[in-house]
Amino acid sequence: MNFKKNKYIVIKEAVPKDIATFVYNYFLLKRQVTRTLLDEKYISNFTKEWGTWSDQQVPNTYSHYADIAMETLLMRTLPIMEKKTGLKLNPTYSYARIYKTGDVLKRHKDRFSCEISTTLNLGGDSWGIYLEPKKNVGIPNGKKITSSSNNKGIKIILKPGDMLVYKGMELEHWRKEFQGDDCCQVFLHYNDQNSKDANQNIHDRRKHLGLPAWFKR
Repeated sequence: MNFKKNKYIVIKEAVPKDIATFVYNYFLLKRQVTRTLLDEKYISNFTKEWGTWSDQQVPNTYSHYADIAMETLLMRTLPIMEKKTGLKLNPTYSYARIYKTGDVLKRHKDRFSCEISTTLNLGGDSWGIYLEPKKNVGIPNGKKITSSSNNKGIKIILKPGDMLVYKGMELEHWRKEFQGDDCCQVFLHYNDQNSKDANQNIHDRRKHLGLPAWFKR
């Protein structure tokens, strides 16, 4: 599949399954530790460096911006990303979640830091992600319009270690209601070095990888 033409590609075993499983179990334990620290009031809900349950995109679900293990995966996958996409890329940030039963990821597009996005399956129950690679074109009342609101999209199933790469600013993507117990995914984001302002946006405007979201220039 040609990434530049189709705007998405699936990379099987982007990381070895044993690494994906290790990071999956690490993140499950980190969620448990964070919950205990919050419940015992060693940290507050405003302390995002341990992760949060207050992400409005998927409420009450544990997520983490720039966990250091995930930022390490961000750099580890950079060479295969560049090889498969044919692009020179700048890493911006990582964002990980452990989805729970009933979660829904609404149809959306992403911001500039997610220009070239990935979702990497780390473990848990299988859960498909949908992409809208093409828009429907209709001619109601003789006027040509472009709409994607009624398109079912393409469903992609990833196994642990597999990664979907897509143009996050251009392709709508979403997930339907999750029926499993948990599903751990990490989003790894990059900019095309040839894009305007890419060099001013390295590391999502942080001094270096691993720093929290508030530590931006």
